[in-house]
Amino acid sequence: MPEADRVLGAAPGATAASATAAAVAAPPPAPALPGPAVFSHSRLLRAFEAFVEPLATVLSLWILVGLIEGELSPRWVGLSIVAFALAYPGRPQLRASAARVIADTVLAWAWTCGLLLATGYAIDALDDFSRDVVMNWLWLAPVSQLAAHWALRQSAPQLIRLAGPPLRAVVVGMNEQGGSLADRLTMAHYTGVELLGFFDDRTPDRIHGRGRHRMLGRIEEIAGYVKKNNVQLVYLSLPMASQPRIKQLLDALKDTTASVYFVPDMFVTDLIQGRTDSICGMPVISVCETPFRGPNAVVKRASDIALSVAILLLLSPLMLGIAAAIKLTSPGPVIFRQRRYGLWGQQIFVYKFRSMTVTEDGEAITQARKDDPRVTPLGRFLRRTSMDELPQFINVLQGRMSIVGPRPHAVAHNEMYRPLIKSYMIRHKVKPGITGWAQVNGYRGETDCLEKMEARIRCDLDYLRNWSLRLDLYIIWRTIRLVFKDGAAY
Repeated sequence: MPEADRVLGAAPGATAASATAAAVAAPPPAPALPGPAVFSHSRLLRAFEAFVEPLATVLSLWILVGLIEGELSPRWVGLSIVAFALAYPGRPQLRASAARVIADTVLAWAWTCGLLLATGYAIDALDDFSRDVVMNWLWLAPVSQLAAHWALRQSAPQLIRLAGPPLRAVVVGMNEQGGSLADRLTMAHYTGVELLGFFDDRTPDRIHGRGRHRMLGRIEEIAGYVKKNNVQLVYLSLPMASQPRIKQLLDALKDTTASVYFVPDMFVTDLIQGRTDSICGMPVISVCETPFRGPNAVVKRASDIALSVAILLLLSPLMLGIAAAIKLTSPGPVIFRQRRYGLWGQQIFVYKFRSMTVTEDGEAITQARKDDPRVTPLGRFLRRTSMDELPQFINVLQGRMSIVGPRPHAVAHNEMYRPLIKSYMIRHKVKPGITGWAQVNGYRGETDCLEKMEARIRCDLDYLRNWSLRLDLYIIWRTIRLVFKDGAAY
């Protein structure tokens, strides 16, 4: 899920307040390349990553056209331009595992092919292109992209050396966030940063993570050390309460050429979509925000409408058959409506095919368990295959739910867990989903202990931090696979 380490930038000589206002926050996931602030080394690699996938896509098409047709006609040039635009910029994959690179590449190419084929069909242009070229391009393009990613990964150390010697860095303040930043800089590949060590005024027994990194001296000695040792990067990891001390340190660093980055202790907290913003001209920093603002909200809603309409049209005969079977096999309504919490914690009614002999929606609700006598024979099959959730695509069209998002819990369960689990209600900053990141990671079905619910909430928050349309499509793909082999729902 999304993974760039971001450091908080401030120009030398800025006050602590202005440095904080200029900061860009990020959660603390796995080690990754420094973010938008930074180094020529990272920018060089990112430039290559941005072009390697689109170029591989276009070159594979040109090779096939040359081999099969012998001439690159204008229609192929036009298709190349569209394909390049859809693939650009390429995704950062240098730190991803081989399995992740393969999965992301195949999924992204499937999405690109779908758009190209749908557009060609809509404008009646499919017959203008050679079937042999197109069919071979469907497999050669992703193979070429994977080969290009592998080549870039092998050549990355040489590319970093082309950008010049490593940038020398020090961290001021060996506390939790400073130690975490140092660990990431030490462990991460391809940053082109050499961490020299720490400056701190505390005694060794009071220092967080002492022994992991070299101590270079006291804070008052940093300006001289930076000038003497040609240090290019200084990371200030000091408590927010130390504003006069930080200002004094920034004044001392004015006499150096080092770039200064502020890593305040407020960002040790669990950030959700942390970013800078401006309210009536006043700079502010978001600590907990929804990912669905602006263009992201449009993309999310448009994908929900398109997919839900397509699914309802395709599955309408199946849904009518299920409705008839429920009516014939057990007394009660076909559709079960239950109150759930939706966006912003507002109550909504969620639709399901009735799979039990009861329709509980009160102050206390017992989750379905294995061999639960309340589940009808037909309901057991519907729950195991998740077909009981199909009416929720109507909720998606209504705008109450999304196809992918945190699964909505019954109101009674929400009220039970929200005082027990930290950040529980943050999951309601987005619309609930028919499926979600927790469900495809093994937390589907009954949560019979607090630990399982905590794990589910952690997955939901990870989804909020790292949302992208590709992640949604990946979750849908994994959900389809799980439907046929997961026995966690009953």
